[in-house]
Amino acid sequence: MVLTLYKIDASPPVRAVFMTIEALNIPGVDYVNVNLLEREHLKDDFVKINPQHTVPTLKDDDFVLWDSHAIAGYLVAKYGADDSLYPNDPKRRALVDQRLHFDTGILFPSLRGTVEPLFFWGEKSPRPENLEKIEKAYGFTESFLTSPWLVGGEVTLADICCVATISSMNEVLPIDGNKYPNLVGWLERCEKEIFYKKGNESGLLQFRQLLKSKLQ
Repeated sequence: MVLTLYKIDASPPVRAVFMTIEALNIPGVDYVNVNLLEREHLKDDFVKINPQHTVPTLKDDDFVLWDSHAIAGYLVAKYGADDSLYPNDPKRRALVDQRLHFDTGILFPSLRGTVEPLFFWGEKSPRPENLEKIEKAYGFTESFLTSPWLVGGEVTLADICCVATISSMNEVLPIDGNKYPNLVGWLERCEKEIFYKKGNESGLLQFRQLLKSKLQ
């Protein structure tokens, strides 16, 4: 087994894979930095690996996969000791998948749409309409949290992937605990998990510093 992960630490999708690796205790992963700000993802050697030229990208020997959710599911299926992070039960699996699609379709686009103009286009403050999308996404997530975790009483890939995005959104627009107490409580629970501390905190700090530098 030779696992190689192409990554940039500040990226929320990359951090979702970091956290999955930590939760599964997968040893010996080879990490390769791809600096999107320097457009390294557009170099020929990386495009040959991933024509979509996105991070994270995983190589497992000669198998190549991109998209953080696809990678996370693959890692659980191949390297997980059990199915707790990505349950085999059809109903629980469907709920996890729904939350992952929510991250893909609502959470991450609202974050990316807000920070992309700051990081890449030279804008100096978030657009109000984009902050409204983040606020709306908080409201949806609040309504999902009828239990300690996004799908019941145990951590799943839904929590790992969504917290990578939501912890970053919180840097852009701090979550109002009076409006979203369930969301704040969930984020605090995630922050106590070892996978979060090892897989998310360092990259989130880099995201925070990058955001501050662009806003200044």
